Amino acid sequence: MDDAPTLARFSSRAFDKLRYADTDRQGHVNNSVFSTALETGRVELLYAPGAGIVETGKSFVIARLELDFRGELTWPGEVAIGTNVESVGRTSFTLAQALFQREQCVAVARTVIVQVDDATRRATALSAVAAARLREFQPHG
Repeated sequence: MDDAPTLARFSSRAFDKLRYADTDRQGHVNNSVFSTALETGRVELLYAPGAGIVETGKSFVIARLELDFRGELTWPGEVAIGTNVESVGRTSFTLAQALFQREQCVAVARTVIVQVDDATRRATALSAVAAARLREFQPHG
């Protein structure tokens, strides 16, 4: 991922309000909240009404999550979440995400997500429609 990403470079953008309860003893937002914010970005992209990405009888599971902290989140305020689809494979895809506060990048993440069959709990191929829809969120240029 880019060394200095900006929110404008992401195909999908989401926002979360930070709560006082999100803070820890050090006076900043607890690291666990970073993962929750990344989830918000993933869910808004994958499960948006009419997105056509999730198929009946299938689910998405995280196979790998890499999270690099670059700064603090502070309360009060909000966090902006940028999400791009980095690559699409046969049964999985990779998301590149970043978190921002006051236009400063505070974290970058890469997540590998695998589609599984709900009945067998095994990896299963993405449909052509889902793969095409995911590719719409890949950066261009």
